[in-house]
Amino acid sequence: MSRRENFLPNRAFADARDGQAAAEFCEFLPGVSAAASTTFRSVLTVASDDGHALDDSEPPAFFRDLNLDQVVASITSGKQEYNLAPFFHYSLKTVEAVEYRQDVMRDLKDPRRLEAVEAFAKDLRSVRERIAQAAKFHYKLQGLAWSLDAIEVYGAAAKQLLSSLLAAPPRSAGLSGFLGYLDAYVGSPAFQKMTADATALKASLASIRYRLTVGLGFITVSAYSGEPDYGAEIQAAFGKFSQGTAADHAFKFNEYPQMNHIEAGILNRVALLFPDIFVELEDFVTRNAGFLDPTVSRFDREVQFYVAYLAHTRRFIEAGLPFCFPTLSAESKEERVSRCYDLALAQKIVDAKQETVANDYFLNGSERIIIVSGPNQGGKTTFARTFGQLHHLAALGCPVPAESARLFLFDRMFTHFEKEEDMHNLRGKLYDDLTRLRQTLSDATSNSIFVLNEIFNSTSLEDAIFLSTKVLTSIVALDALCVCVTFIDELASLSPTTVSMASNVKPDNLAQRTFKITRRPPDGLAYALSVAEKYRLTYRQLAERLSR
Repeated sequence: MSRRENFLPNRAFADARDGQAAAEFCEFLPGVSAAASTTFRSVLTVASDDGHALDDSEPPAFFRDLNLDQVVASITSGKQEYNLAPFFHYSLKTVEAVEYRQDVMRDLKDPRRLEAVEAFAKDLRSVRERIAQAAKFHYKLQGLAWSLDAIEVYGAAAKQLLSSLLAAPPRSAGLSGFLGYLDAYVGSPAFQKMTADATALKASLASIRYRLTVGLGFITVSAYSGEPDYGAEIQAAFGKFSQGTAADHAFKFNEYPQMNHIEAGILNRVALLFPDIFVELEDFVTRNAGFLDPTVSRFDREVQFYVAYLAHTRRFIEAGLPFCFPTLSAESKEERVSRCYDLALAQKIVDAKQETVANDYFLNGSERIIIVSGPNQGGKTTFARTFGQLHHLAALGCPVPAESARLFLFDRMFTHFEKEEDMHNLRGKLYDDLTRLRQTLSDATSNSIFVLNEIFNSTSLEDAIFLSTKVLTSIVALDALCVCVTFIDELASLSPTTVSMASNVKPDNLAQRTFKITRRPPDGLAYALSVAEKYRLTYRQLAERLSR
């Protein structure tokens, strides 16, 4: 028995006459049952998924607030043909679905599998280009030839991908399931006949020989009858006069793919000389017009979700920043994260070759709400964005920007960041804030996540304390997770479920931020310092003004 037969005889699925036989074959394919290999449909969703149409996903409302729109734009840059953005919009709802993707991502961290997938993507791109070009040609026979090329490249690409994955067997249910499907597909009679016919047709076309007689204003195309190659005779006759390497005067064909009318006329007459081959070519292309297998095509697109994300993380890892596969729970709301950072901001910092500041946080027992206080420009909003980014990326099944992470799998995420007042609705900013928050609290559940950034800044301190307390009390009642950035220190002791974290400054220079957010009681200076900065009354600002 060959190595391939010993590892993966799933081709027998196509011929197996009973379920027992197929089940026996499956023992050679880790993580895949007989049913899974024959019903495989996606490397992004598990069979038990709710069937949500990923292509219909719109950017969530929180995307812009968390700068995830920038992250996704960077990840998908250069891969517009795959329309990957919707895959990054829809967060998964079960731990099973998340782990399904995590396992595929782990598989593709192996360079052998990643190279196999990338080579397949390159070939499929070439296939699509040939199909598109064939449809544009003015001359029918040229279009048929390009269609034949597309089918030949596709067949070779599918075989090569199968061979490469067999040489580096995947462990994940997603890739193993696809491998089982691909093996059965490549071994199917229909695929075998299509590729064999394509090879035979190419050989038949390559075997055609004809003669051109070029005269003044005419070209005659006739059958080749064994006439001598006059070009070779002339070269031989004049070869003895050669005194060194001669200049190349060979005719250079135009690289533009469209034939001109003379070339097309010659080809049409060649087709008249060999009608059987060209009739067979047209029949073959027509018969295999839908040669792209839907599942294989879907894999080609979906796997780019993983390829694009891994490529995006590589630049950060090379800069010394960590990524990890988080542990998720749909029940426990205890969280622990080390060395996490804002992925959108890190991209700019890495490009500028500066150091990215990472932070830690944890929630134990009944702790649910993190109150973040401290001076302006100290990293509070960045920390809040990081919190939201971590949870969304984790719910996509992706590695997250942290050294380690244990996170809660949420159902919905709500953000409330300051928005400019709309001068046209005549309602005022405070009214709009209250309306948005009321709708948010109405839609949320105990499994939701809130990211609130400096709410009620448009009102007085007394009103801000009153309204913020009302909002946070409602979140406490929900038992939902929340990060709230605020200048109001009193909120840190609102409930046993709240914990205080604060941004830090250098002890010897209170105006210099460290951008580290640590778990500690508020220092009571945040609001006063922000007001002083707003009115340019800090020591540094006063000193600058007095020194002029």
